[in-house]
Amino acid sequence: MHLLAYLKTGPTGMHVGAWRHPASRIDDILEPSRYEHIARVLEAGRFDGCFFADLFGLYDIHKGGFDTYIERGGQISFLDPMVVLPLMARVTEHLGLGATLSTSFHAAYHLARVLGSLDVLSKGRVAWNVVTSATDLEAQNFGIGALPPKELRYDIADEVLEACCALWDCWDDEVFVLDKASGIFGDPRRIRYANYVGKHLRTRGPLSIPRSPQGRPVIMQAGASDRGRDFAARWAEAIFAAQHGQAAMKQFYDDVKTRMATRGRAPEECQILQQLTVVLGETESIAREKADYLDSLVDPELALAASSSGLAVDLAKVGEAGVAGARGNQGMDGTQQRIEQLMQNEGLTFDQAVRRGTRFTLVGTPAMVADRMHALFAAEACDGFVVAPTVFPGTFEEIATALVPELQKRGIFRKEYSGRTLRENLCGPARS
Repeated sequence: MHLLAYLKTGPTGMHVGAWRHPASRIDDILEPSRYEHIARVLEAGRFDGCFFADLFGLYDIHKGGFDTYIERGGQISFLDPMVVLPLMARVTEHLGLGATLSTSFHAAYHLARVLGSLDVLSKGRVAWNVVTSATDLEAQNFGIGALPPKELRYDIADEVLEACCALWDCWDDEVFVLDKASGIFGDPRRIRYANYVGKHLRTRGPLSIPRSPQGRPVIMQAGASDRGRDFAARWAEAIFAAQHGQAAMKQFYDDVKTRMATRGRAPEECQILQQLTVVLGETESIAREKADYLDSLVDPELALAASSSGLAVDLAKVGEAGVAGARGNQGMDGTQQRIEQLMQNEGLTFDQAVRRGTRFTLVGTPAMVADRMHALFAAEACDGFVVAPTVFPGTFEEIATALVPELQKRGIFRKEYSGRTLRENLCGPARS
């Protein structure tokens, strides 16, 4: 079983009320020590890694502005994760480190350069959560009036990935000679031009960045649409999935693994990780009481704003019937699918579902939660989980000290890291 941590450089993860909990630390969001501490906690818990979800702007879809998000503490990125991740790399040796970056706004050369640099400095522990972006507000921040159609965004993303891989492959291993006596610093015969030319972009190369110990960053992805699944089948080594209910998880798992097989990829080359939040207690009743208290902290207006952001539709103005037409090229299909699955599985109305939120939460003792995780893993509904915090950093501290030992006792989670790079820990031995 694999575990990744879902992080934000802001107050709120998946649970929109948890920042209000008395034990949640919110006064250190802009402090380096916050990120150094959570990195150490996750590595002590033997997590494969972490990644930062990100948005290139402030959500202003709900009621036409960002007031609700700022006033009530929504999912906001107060810091660029690419500035935070080096802090975390510095205090760890094994933990994977992931950033979310868009192929719709960033040049391939810039992406390859900045991610390759961090991969070198961390000795091969970087992951790139590839997104094509889902809101016009992000496009406008990069001087584009509106997002291109989804199919075109994915076509561009394919070329960006092709170009980045060509750039990362410009360097062979062992370029540096470092012979002071002969005056030979490096071997230029081991570096080549990329000369990538696609329909939508081109880049000459070579990078000035040496090859990292894992060759290139691990590719993450979270697309749930048909085109997104095809993209994942080609590129992804880890998928952040968020289906609701075991049947939907299993369907997604089998679908993506089948698409991988048609491309000649082995199933173990990509780990499908379902989104999860947990609430742990010494007894089931204590855990349930804790969960109920957390839910009492949810601001209904912020919950609605969060669903509006995922769908890219102002739900304060548009009801269920108007969502599909109002989305246009925006919004995330995964959010729409999770709402529909929640309505079906729990008999909720559309309004109830969007106000409640679609996170998948397990509540109970560490043994109870481990039993349920084990059952989903054994049923091949997932290869592991992306765990989002409720109380920060307490959720991860409890997982590391109480839940992880339960998983280890079952023989389904590592006791020590076996690889030196993120790819080795996540997908097996290094590629040649």
